[in-house]
Amino acid sequence: MKLGQVLRGGALWAERVERAVTLRERLRGLLGRPSLGPGAALLIERCGSIHTVGMRFAIDVVFLDRGWRVTRVVRQVRPGRWMVWGGWRAVRVLESEAGCLDVGCVRVGDTLVFDLWRSCDEKKRRFFGGADDGGGPKPSGSAGHAVGPRGLVQDAPRV
Repeated sequence: MKLGQVLRGGALWAERVERAVTLRERLRGLLGRPSLGPGAALLIERCGSIHTVGMRFAIDVVFLDRGWRVTRVVRQVRPGRWMVWGGWRAVRVLESEAGCLDVGCVRVGDTLVFDLWRSCDEKKRRFFGGADDGGGPKPSGSAGHAVGPRGLVQDAPRV
């Protein structure tokens, strides 16, 4: 999974976001996790609806369209729910543990931006616990990732 952060109105809104892109990552989602913690979320791509069957905690959900505009916000979705639909335009969803992100400030029509961390430095900190350059989350352009049209994250072309 790629790690990054989500910005709302140019300000940091979610500081630790995992981005689920592959089929396996998307199917797994938050199932089996004890919690996410404050400031953390899971961004699931190609997803217009969710369920919470088998989950261990309530979640707040923000559905997004192709342009990263909010289509629907649902708070306090309890475990065991069969389906929560994001609307016809929803193509991705941001899930966070209930109460850990300020979803009350997010309105339908707001635009969010996903910003990737520098992947190699993050992997060192996460798996080996070393070589922290003290910078925390890194902006996207530094590791071969670029923010494309309408805030979409893309891999930069290789030379």
